Amino acid sequence: MTAETSVLKTPEAAAVTVHTHTLASTGGARIAVRDYAAPTVAPRGAVVVAGAMGVPQNYYAPLAQWLARQGWRVHTFDYRGSGDSRPDTAHGGLRGFKADLLDWARDYEAVVDHAHQANAGQAVHLLGHSLGAQLPGLMGNGHKVSGLLGVATGSGYWRENAPQLKHSALFLWFFLVPVFTRLFGYFPGKRLGAVGDLPTGVIRQWRRWCLNPRYSVGAEGEGARQSYARVQFPVLALAMTDDEMMTAQGLESLMALYTHAPRRVLRLAPADVAVRRLGHFGAFRDEHQAVLWPRIHQYLSNLPQAVQV
Repeated sequence: MTAETSVLKTPEAAAVTVHTHTLASTGGARIAVRDYAAPTVAPRGAVVVAGAMGVPQNYYAPLAQWLARQGWRVHTFDYRGSGDSRPDTAHGGLRGFKADLLDWARDYEAVVDHAHQANAGQAVHLLGHSLGAQLPGLMGNGHKVSGLLGVATGSGYWRENAPQLKHSALFLWFFLVPVFTRLFGYFPGKRLGAVGDLPTGVIRQWRRWCLNPRYSVGAEGEGARQSYARVQFPVLALAMTDDEMMTAQGLESLMALYTHAPRRVLRLAPADVAVRRLGHFGAFRDEHQAVLWPRIHQYLSNLPQAVQV
């Protein structure tokens, strides 16, 4: 992918530039990145937006543009093997593509390194949706991070899934994943209407996590536990009360992994922002920019203070 810069304009707001390029990650992987900035607005810091499982960075573009107009330098990306970082079919596509969740943590690290270097002297915050708030505990450059705002996140352990997901989760883990990864050489989630297309290594490792009561730490062992314990930056979790995937128990389990990090949970009901539904994905839809997005901006701005109890 070649680097390119475009300019987005709105009638009532500052122009936002979007620089599209790739970054080198481990194992020779190239990951697709977009940098959003409003050059005429005084910068207040950097935000790395990390997506949920199977959700491309394009989904977060409206919020990234809006945050850029508030002065944030926003960096979005696709994990290797997904979104714009997916290999094309001329080179085999996802069949046999090598990647797992630890590789995705390395991709996340690469974007944090980029944001830290590109915004010298500015704080780098993480805005993690679901998986995007789970992986920071496995990253090795947490000293470059000033805080994490997790949105609609929690442990993926199947017994802590929302009630309506538990039976479908077992069908996914014990039938769909084993059968279809073997048939296709990757997980064809788009065809199946489940999660999205994913590399075999990613979905099989995620399966191990989701079947373990201690999720990533239980599946990966002592090294993972120590990695989460090394996190010192504040962690603020924004939980949606109508989340159809995550539960309060699952969120508490995830937060407990960040043993030594200052951490706090805020619960948000749709009525709090005058809407009928938020759910697992709603916070990032541009219909919420008038009420909810200013709250997200405020949470990012006050992240260290927000987690103080």
